[in-house]
Amino acid sequence: MSTPLGRSAGESWRVLRTPLLVTGLIVLAAIVILIATSARTSGPFSPDSTDSDGARALAALLKNHGVSVHSTETLDDAVQPGEGKALIIGPAGSLGRHDLERIAQARWSHLVLIRPGSRALEVLAPGVLQTGDVLPSRSREAGCDLPAAVRAGTVTVSGPTYSAPAAAVACYGDGINNTVIRLEVGDRIVDVVGTPTSFTNAQLADDGNAALALNLIGTHRDLTWYLPQFESTDTGTDSAGSAPLIPPDVRYIGWALAFAVLVVAIWRGRRLGPVVAERLPVIVHAAETTEGRARLYRRSRARDRAAAALRESALGQLRKAHGIPQRAEPSAVVATVAARTGRDPVMLYELLYGMPPLSDAALMSLSFELDVLTQEVRHP
Repeated sequence: MSTPLGRSAGESWRVLRTPLLVTGLIVLAAIVILIATSARTSGPFSPDSTDSDGARALAALLKNHGVSVHSTETLDDAVQPGEGKALIIGPAGSLGRHDLERIAQARWSHLVLIRPGSRALEVLAPGVLQTGDVLPSRSREAGCDLPAAVRAGTVTVSGPTYSAPAAAVACYGDGINNTVIRLEVGDRIVDVVGTPTSFTNAQLADDGNAALALNLIGTHRDLTWYLPQFESTDTGTDSAGSAPLIPPDVRYIGWALAFAVLVVAIWRGRRLGPVVAERLPVIVHAAETTEGRARLYRRSRARDRAAAALRESALGQLRKAHGIPQRAEPSAVVATVAARTGRDPVMLYELLYGMPPLSDAALMSLSFELDVLTQEVRHP
C-alpha cells in the first residue's frame, strides 16, 4: 500500500489559480499600458525617438509645416497605395527584393530612401550605384541646381556616397561621389539620401540641415515614415546595419513579467511571526536524564563518570523518599537509609560512595544494586 505524497492536480490548481490570475491581470495591464504609451517606432532615425540619433525633431518640424507624419514599422503600411503621398524608408532593417517590389508597385508619388543598399537602389532607384566611398562630416555647398538643396545652402553631410545616372541631379559631392541624388522614375520622384545623421536630433539645427530636410521630405501633406524591421527573412548584404535578434519591445514585456513575479512573491511570501512558547507534551524526569547520561559515559568507557551519575540519581531518589536534606553528610545519608531499609551501613556506604568500578561487569553490578535499592524505596 502506497501513501500519496504531495498535492493532487486539483489541489494544486485550487492553490495556484488565484496567483496565476493575479499574475495574468498584472501582465495584461502592463502590456496594455505599454501599447498605449509606447511609440510606434524606435531606434535610430525614428520619428518617435528623442535620442541623439533619433528624428523626433524632424518629425515635429514637418508637422509644424502642415505635413501629416505617420510612423510605422510594418511593411503593410509601406505597400499601401501611395499616389499623392510621400514615403520615407529608414536606414535600418532588412527588406528583400520581393518586399521592395511590393513598395515599388504601391506607386508612391515621392519616395525618399535614407542610406539605401544596392538592392533597394536596383529596385527603387535604378541607375544609382553605391561608390563605396564615405564622406567625412563637414559643411558642404550643394554644388547642384536642385531647388531644395540650393535654398538650404550649406549643409553638414557625411556618410556613404552614390553615383547618379545622367538624368538625375546629384548634390553635395564632387560630381561622382554624392550624398543627395534626385531622379524621376516614371511619374514619381525618388530621392537618395546618404547622410541620415544630418537629419537627426543631434545635427538638425546645424547649417542648413533642417531646411534641406524640410525641402526634400516635406513635399507632400501626407508622409509615411517607414522603418523596416523584421518583415523579410531575406537579409542580403546591402543592409547598413544588422537587425537586432530580439525586438526592442520584448524587453518591456520582460520587465512587466519580472514586476508581476515580484508582486506575487511579496503577496504570497511567508513572513516570520513572533516567537510563540509551546508547552511540550513530554516530561523528562531528572533521574532518566541522569541514567541516560550514565549510558553515554559507559559507551565511552568513562566508568567513573557513569558510576557517579548512577549514584547521583540513586541518592536523589533516596533523599526525596526519606526526606534527607541535599547538604546532608554521607554518613547521615547512609545511617538514614540503613535505618529505613535494614541494610548494612558499611555495604550501603560502599554502594553509594565507594570507589569507581574497574570493569564493565562491576559497573553493571553497581547499576543493578542501585536499582534494587531504589526499588526498595519506591515499594517498601
